[in-house]
Amino acid sequence: MATLPRLNIPLHVKYIQSLGENKDDLVYHLTAHLRMNAIYWGLTALCVMDHKDALNRDEMIEFVMSCWDEEAGGFGAHPDHDPHILPTLSAIQILTIQGARDRINVPKVTNFILSLQQPSGVFAGDVFGEIDTRFLFCAVLALSLLGQLDQLDVEKTVSYIRRCRNFDGGFGAVIGAESHAAQVFVCVGALAVLDRLDEIDQERLAFWLAERQLPNGGLNGRPEKLEDVCYSFWVLSALSILKKVSWIDADKLIEFIISAEDPEGGGIADRPGDQPDVFHTQFGVAGLSILGYPGLLDLDPVYCMPASVIESLGLRKDWEALPRRVA
Repeated sequence: MATLPRLNIPLHVKYIQSLGENKDDLVYHLTAHLRMNAIYWGLTALCVMDHKDALNRDEMIEFVMSCWDEEAGGFGAHPDHDPHILPTLSAIQILTIQGARDRINVPKVTNFILSLQQPSGVFAGDVFGEIDTRFLFCAVLALSLLGQLDQLDVEKTVSYIRRCRNFDGGFGAVIGAESHAAQVFVCVGALAVLDRLDEIDQERLAFWLAERQLPNGGLNGRPEKLEDVCYSFWVLSALSILKKVSWIDADKLIEFIISAEDPEGGGIADRPGDQPDVFHTQFGVAGLSILGYPGLLDLDPVYCMPASVIESLGLRKDWEALPRRVA
């Protein structure tokens, strides 16, 4: 077996620690709408690299709670931002990882989430009504983490996912939309949580997912598109749930992900030579974990959280990653 390229874990930890330090930076303010998600991405990447304590736990929890909208019952991406289901899920994930679920007003958050389900079964992201299977997945995951899944109309929810299934076995953002690897992940993930994987043509979908690997080892999100590190998670997570990660050339994908590292400042970009960001850093590291890269901890591909956290809650589903390699 060929020697694997080295993931520079200490440099990536420093990169994540540096994010948000310069609050006078224009980029910091331009990305305020992603702040809650970015904290979740950074924390999860640190957990997988076994450096969970690299960020201050108490400061993180207080920031999350400062984004809570008590009247609406959801979390915004930043203090004084409108609540939305995406940062609400990220807030729940952060507080769960940090052992602070007792800070969540479970009845109010549950009501906020359930209020966003539409008659068709899909969920809107907020009161303004944009719909997407991503938001449906966020609702299912959040309710599961809160122990409130019994409040969900499962049949109505599954019915919408079923109608988003395409001839190629994949799923789209809404009914009639083309298959996309990120939407495949959210639909497969939601069905896994709901114990309804029987809704999937598993062989056909796994074949479509395996075809996302390009000659350079990277994965794309749909046919005829460029490779992107983030699909290392979207594709592998779905294949992990289907127990078919071995259908991907793991060594070539590992080489591609690590080739997108910034060797000076740390972080991972979408592809080699581009600017790194915390989003691609997290999903690059997540992909490496599923591929069994040595020195990393297990990531639960359904919840995209540390596997140990999900197992402690009794929520683990029947997924399968590649065996952890020895360095």
